[in-house]
Amino acid sequence: MEGGPATVLVVDDSPTKRYLLVSWLSRAGFAVLEAENGAEALARVGVDPIDLVVLDVRLPDLNGFEVCERIKAAHPAMPVIHVSAHAVDVVDRAQGLTRGADAYLAEPIEPEELVATSHAVLRYYRARQRAEVLAERLLGLADTTMAVHSAPNFARLLEAAAAGAAQIFKSPAAVVAETFEGDCIAGIADGPDGTATIVGWIVDDTGVPTGTTVRVDDPAAWGLVGWPAGDTVTVVAARLREDRAPLYVVVPTATQTAHTPVLRQLAQAVAAAVEAQRSFDEEHRIAVTLQRSLLPRRIPQVNGLDLAVRYEPASAQTEVGGDFYELVMLDGHLLLAIGDVAGHSLHAATVMAELRHAVRAYAVEGHQPGEILHRVNELMRTLLPDELATICVLLLHPPSGRVRLASAGHLPPALSLDGKVEFVQHSAPLLGVRAPRPPDLEFVLPAGATLVFYTDGLIERRDTTIDDGLAALAVAATRVDDDLDRFCERLLVELAPPEIHDDVAVVALRRN
Repeated sequence: MEGGPATVLVVDDSPTKRYLLVSWLSRAGFAVLEAENGAEALARVGVDPIDLVVLDVRLPDLNGFEVCERIKAAHPAMPVIHVSAHAVDVVDRAQGLTRGADAYLAEPIEPEELVATSHAVLRYYRARQRAEVLAERLLGLADTTMAVHSAPNFARLLEAAAAGAAQIFKSPAAVVAETFEGDCIAGIADGPDGTATIVGWIVDDTGVPTGTTVRVDDPAAWGLVGWPAGDTVTVVAARLREDRAPLYVVVPTATQTAHTPVLRQLAQAVAAAVEAQRSFDEEHRIAVTLQRSLLPRRIPQVNGLDLAVRYEPASAQTEVGGDFYELVMLDGHLLLAIGDVAGHSLHAATVMAELRHAVRAYAVEGHQPGEILHRVNELMRTLLPDELATICVLLLHPPSGRVRLASAGHLPPALSLDGKVEFVQHSAPLLGVRAPRPPDLEFVLPAGATLVFYTDGLIERRDTTIDDGLAALAVAATRVDDDLDRFCERLLVELAPPEIHDDVAVVALRRN
C-alpha cells in the first residue's frame, strides 16, 4: 500500500453511477476495480489487493450494510465508504456507520468530497496499520531480548536471535557474531515458522565503526538463507567496543520502515547479550584452566592396574568448583582420593586445593585412610571452620589387591565384576563435622574387578532422585569397556545431563 497508488473497489449496480465514481477516483490517482453486486464484491475482496471499498447501500442481491459487515469481519483493517442516493436520512447514516462503515456519503456527491474522504480514510488506516505493526514488532523485540539474554551458550543465543528476527519481520533472517575465541558463526532462520540453526560464516569487518550502522546490500553477499527474489537485504552492524568484532542482523529490505527503528533496537539488544556471553565464556575458560591446574597433571603408570580419569566442569557455571581427585604412588601403594567441597566459587577451589595437598601430605607421612581423614578433618575444623566437604580415600597394594578405604560422606564407589555391580558402602560423617569415625574398610580387589569413583554431578539429576542415579550407574557399569577411557566417557554420555549443571569427576581403577 505504501509503495504505489491505493487500489479502490467501487461496488454499484448502476453503470452510470459506477462510471462516474471510477472516473473521479482514477483522475485522483487511485487504481480502481469494479463490482456490480455484493457477491462479486465479497469475492474480489478476498482475492485482489484492495485498500479501500466504495460501496453502494442498495445492491440487487445483498444489502450494502450486510456486505460491509462481512468485509469487516474478514478484513478488519479494510476501510469502507458507503455511498447512497436513496438511503440518505439520519437513521440510514447511523446504521451504516454503526455496522462498520468508516464514512457515509449521500448523493449528490461532489468529486472533491469523495476524493478527500478516500484520502482521509486511507491516512487513518495506514497510520493504524503502522501502529499495529510497530506494536507487534516491539512485543517481538521484548520476547527476543529476553530469549537471547537467557540463552545458555553462544550458539543458542544466536539461534534465539535469528528466530526472533524472523518472527518480528515475518521473513528470513540471519544474525552473525564472533565468539570470544574468534570463531565467526551465524544463526539463521528461513522464516517465522522455521527452526533456527547455526552455520559458519566469515564477514569482513573492515571499516565498521563503533556504534550502530545500517546499510543495504546485495543478497548475494549474504548467501546464508534463501532471500526473497527481487529484493535487497538491510544489514545492521552493532559494535559496542573498538576491540570487539561487530554483530550483524540481516533481513529483507522490504520488511523495513523508515529509519529501521525496531531492527536497530534488535541489533543493539543482541549485541549486548553477545558481549555478556563473550565475557562469560572467557571467564569460564579462565576458571576451568585454573581448576584444572589444581588437579593432578598426569595419571601414574602402575603395573597390574588400569587407570582412567574424566573431569568435566559445569557448562553453565563461570565459577570454579570444588570437585577434585588424586592419584599417586607412595611406598608401593596407590593413593586414590576423590572429593567435593561444597559450593562453586574461587574460594571453594582454594579449599579443594588445600584438602588435596593435605591428603597427600598425611599420606606421605605413612598414615592409613581413616587417620588421613581424621587429620584432614581436624585441619579443616581449625583453619576452615565454616567449610564442608565429602571425600573417599583408598590405599591399594597392586600385587595383592589389598585395599584400605575410608569415606567421609562421599558417594559409595561402584565395584563391577563379571557383569555384576555392587556399591562399596562406608558410612561416615563428612569433613567439617566433629563426630566419631568408623574403622577403615578392608577388602581384596579381585583380579578383573573395576572400581568406579565419582562425584555427585555424574548421577544427580534435577528430575530424579539420587537412588535413581545410583541405579542408573549400576546398570551402566555392568559392562566395563576394555578401554577404561572409553568406559569413563560412556558413563558421562549415559548418565550426565547434556547441559552439565555441576562438576563431574570420574576415576576408574581396574586390577588386571
